[in-house]
Amino acid sequence: MTDLLTVTNLSVGSPTGPPILDGVSLRIGEGEVLAVVGESGSGKSMTAMSLIRLLPAPLTAGADEMTLGGHDLLRATDKEMNSIRGGQVGVLFQQPKRMLDPTCTAGAQIAEPLRRFRGMSRSAARRTTVELLRDVGIPEPERRARSYAHQLSGGIAQRVMIAVALAGQPSLLIADEPTTALDATVEAQILRLIAAKKRELGMSVLFISHDLNVVSAIADRIAVMYAGRIVEQGPAEEILTAPEHPYTRALIECSLLRQNAQGELYAIPGQAGSAREITVGCRFRDRCATAQSAHIEHQCAHAEPALVDSGTPGHTSRCWIPLQQTKEPL
Repeated sequence: MTDLLTVTNLSVGSPTGPPILDGVSLRIGEGEVLAVVGESGSGKSMTAMSLIRLLPAPLTAGADEMTLGGHDLLRATDKEMNSIRGGQVGVLFQQPKRMLDPTCTAGAQIAEPLRRFRGMSRSAARRTTVELLRDVGIPEPERRARSYAHQLSGGIAQRVMIAVALAGQPSLLIADEPTTALDATVEAQILRLIAAKKRELGMSVLFISHDLNVVSAIADRIAVMYAGRIVEQGPAEEILTAPEHPYTRALIECSLLRQNAQGELYAIPGQAGSAREITVGCRFRDRCATAQSAHIEHQCAHAEPALVDSGTPGHTSRCWIPLQQTKEPL
């Protein structure tokens, strides 16, 4: 499979202090869905925003390589990036009703990338806007095209955002927690819609989520992030059924919603750390039961393991102990 996106050794930080993201490397093949998962603050959204150079000041990004379809994103001019954003890269943000412009109709916001990136006339953009709204499953598309954000439900607003993101016919769709705050039925519909559009258009998807149940329905591969680092990545089925990193296993345990003898749901002990707080050793060590049971806390505190092959092609993990030696069946 040919890679559409390649990122090698990405770091993000401010002029002072340690980096927030450190040594992040990932790739997305043509027509592939890569899911990036982890708790809030792990660096998922910051990784995505680094790709399209929308980091808040004073943060800056650097990498050994960051290419999209042959374009060097590190050396692209601001004018070139303005063409890439919305053209080659479409973005679905969290909370779509807040991301839509409250002063413009839904139709006007879909028409803008049609005219800008596909060179359509005003009348052609209006016709295509209605077709796109119908295509993403919105009833009465002519009427919805005249609606404002406050007149839309959460599910309809997200479908409008999908139409906006797809209007420029992107080769990569960045979906940042696209089903947050939607009910289960609408969530399933949105996931099916993204998967269908991926197949129809042949585009790749960078899907960001904290929910492994959501990820399992759409991902081809998964990258697990913790405190600004990728700690495990590989084929989705293998990550979900045979995780090698203690943090990945803990996330899966949380998603299973099992209760203990006291009727409490499993939760990862402690608080998620940040890259600025943990500059030496394994970043998950303070919350890791595996390290404690193996009595290697000293090693974990003084040296961070590299991201190495697990023995299966494409499956890598950043842990001193192969989890398969100590884990119980999920």
